[in-house]
Amino acid sequence: MEENRKDEVNIGIVKISDEVVSVIAGIAAGEIKGIVGMNAGVTGGITQIFTGKKSTSKGVKVNVEEESASIDIIVAVEYGVKIPEVISQVQENVKRAVESMTGLKVSAINVFVQNIIVQKPNLKNEEKEA
Repeated sequence: MEENRKDEVNIGIVKISDEVVSVIAGIAAGEIKGIVGMNAGVTGGITQIFTGKKSTSKGVKVNVEEESASIDIIVAVEYGVKIPEVISQVQENVKRAVESMTGLKVSAINVFVQNIIVQKPNLKNEEKEA
C-alpha cells in the first residue's frame, strides 16, 4: 500500500536545466557583500551590449549530473575586502541556495576572482565638503 502512495505522488519526472541552476547560483553569489559583479567573458559582454539585458547567470558555468552539480563562478571583488573570506561566503551561500531550491547535491563550487574594482568616492559627499 505504501508503494501505491509513492506512485500517486510521483506522476512524472522533474528535470532542472543547467540555466536554472546558474541563475540561482548567480543571484546567491551577488548577495554577498564584497562581490561587485560577475564576468561573462567576451561573448557575454557583446551579447549584453546588443540586447541591453543583464543576465543573472553571466560568469556562472554549471555542470549538472544525475544527483549532483558542480559550479564555476567568475567574480569581481571590491578593493579592500578579504578575498578568502568573501569567497568562502560565496561558496556557502551558493551551496545553500542551490541545494535547498533544487534538491541537487553540490559537489564543487569553484570561484575565480578575475578582477578587483576600486569604488569611486561618492560625488555628493565631495560637493558638500567643497
